[in-house]
Amino acid sequence: MKTLFLLFLFCHVSSPVKHTLKFFFTASSGVPNFPELVATIVVDEILAGYCDTNTKTIKPKQDWMKKVFEDDPQHLEHYNRHCSENDPVFFKTLMDSLKQSFNHSGGIHILQRMNGCEWDDETGEVNVFVQYGYDGDFFLVFDVKTETWIASKPQAITTKQIWDKDKDRITDFKKYLTQIFPGWLKKYVAYGNSTLLRKDLPSVSLLQKTPSSPVSCHATGFYPDRATMFWRKDGEERHEDVDHGDILPNDDGSFQMSVDLNLSSVTPEDWRRYDCVFQLSGVKDDLITTLDKAKIRTNWGKTNDMTFAITAAVVVFVLALILFIASGFIAYKKKKGERKIKD
Repeated sequence: MKTLFLLFLFCHVSSPVKHTLKFFFTASSGVPNFPELVATIVVDEILAGYCDTNTKTIKPKQDWMKKVFEDDPQHLEHYNRHCSENDPVFFKTLMDSLKQSFNHSGGIHILQRMNGCEWDDETGEVNVFVQYGYDGDFFLVFDVKTETWIASKPQAITTKQIWDKDKDRITDFKKYLTQIFPGWLKKYVAYGNSTLLRKDLPSVSLLQKTPSSPVSCHATGFYPDRATMFWRKDGEERHEDVDHGDILPNDDGSFQMSVDLNLSSVTPEDWRRYDCVFQLSGVKDDLITTLDKAKIRTNWGKTNDMTFAITAAVVVFVLALILFIASGFIAYKKKKGERKIKD
């Protein structure tokens, strides 16, 4: 099971006017006490709905998603039908076929699918995506332009050939990707606009484990996840001796991130020449925190707030990661090196 924790990362949309609807499916074989199929609805990186083969019904995870189902019972019925009947049969059949193709008779195996769309509410542009993964590797990708499947593994060729010949299935699949899903996404954004379109600034703290450790500029509680943070010296962005962390989810739907600065070669009188800058997409003013030894929260020689802050952050991250794995997030590697974000 440990390897499962390494398979999934999730990716963030960089534009402030782009919205995403993603459906994640995880089918498992040989995993004790775990549903054979788990499915989630994710809107703008927020978990909106969940179902599995144990519950067999869709569970809204946001108040606005609950309202969508209350106002449109047929929409709820569509999800419940797929959760209890259509999807479990499809994924079990495909899993059995793949295990045979890979000559896998036992052990733990994971089959995943991510599909959905991205909608730019400013230009109206819609992009769609469908990807399958098997045991952590890409397996099949759908090319909507050519209406064909692309095999990433030799074992996927047979499945590709069968699916390419099923023109009715492709037509129906393309209709969902290019018409139905974008319509759903626009509805979800309209219902959840107070949540999805909000801008929450974080609280920013300076943390240090020991006197010789790097100083960490830690921001938590911001939303959305389209943010960046960096260190400056005399007003110029600093790249040397700086380590950027990934954006991580909090359990309340907000996000956190850190950027570390190594001060081993900096004299104490030069500390105040440095500051930490946090930028949130769509927000004009930056949050600037000057490097001040008196403001650094430490934990050497005593147990204080920093210990609990770091422990809480780790616990939240682990819990969130487990949720994402259970929800079937196909791996995307977060692009690094981005520093500035256009408003």
